Amino acid sequence: MKTWLSLRAYAKLIDKDFDEVVKMVDDGVVVSKEEDGEIFIEADSRHHLPSERKSDEVLKVDLETGDGIQFVEKTIGTILTMHEKVVDAKDETLEALKSENQFLKDALMSMQELYDEDRKTIETLSSELNATREELEFMKRKYRLMWGKVVEKHAGGGA
Repeated sequence: MKTWLSLRAYAKLIDKDFDEVVKMVDDGVVVSKEEDGEIFIEADSRHHLPSERKSDEVLKVDLETGDGIQFVEKTIGTILTMHEKVVDAKDETLEALKSENQFLKDALMSMQELYDEDRKTIETLSSELNATREELEFMKRKYRLMWGKVVEKHAGGGA
């Protein structure tokens, strides 16, 4: 079944000026018919550009011999093969990303464990430092008291 468009609709469809389409009808470039004083153009008519005319001639197929069907089957097969390759590549990429993410997660967990150990070591060293400071202050007071009494005895006894 053929689809027919009015002259103006066809001009809009192929993005041509109305006068250009009228010239194409006059030159026989497109398939046209006239009904009730209005001109209609076959919508499937692709003969509006010279370059498209050549491609139409190349794509004409003999359906009786099945050449066109084989071409379509090969094309679909090629498309399916390419699709499978794309899906496989996508799967490989996802696996690589998952592996990389797992590696980064493990590295982050290891760094967190090291950080926790370092924090505990710092807390231990800080408490030992505070204990040593307290002991040092205690020793200073003790020696001041002890030497202070010795100096007083020495100062008081010799005078």
